Amino acid sequence: MAACQGGPCRQGRPGGDHGHAPVEHFTRALSKELFGRNVSVNNVAPDPMDTSFFYPAEDDDSIGYHKSSAMNGDLTKVEDTVPGIRHLLTDGWWANGQTLFLNGGYTTR
Repeated sequence: MAACQGGPCRQGRPGGDHGHAPVEHFTRALSKELFGRNVSVNNVAPDPMDTSFFYPAEDDDSIGYHKSSAMNGDLTKVEDTVPGIRHLLTDGWWANGQTLFLNGGYTTR
């Protein structure tokens, strides 16, 4: 099972934190429900990613804001999330009920 979360809530725009909380609560609840069945349930929260889905939905000001909110001044790249997801699927099988923020130090939650 997998769930991916969207970006933060912005003025005049739906989503963001309103979408994060239910996914995080569901992740914890399902992980408890499946405990003891050798199944781990986790949530990956990359927040604004440099993809073709991001740019049409944002204006130049919001793109600049999102980039300035990350440690490296850029959006999360898909390839940056791969090691974290690979870890959850292999050696990190023991992590359960967690939200993993693979977001380049994005400071808004």
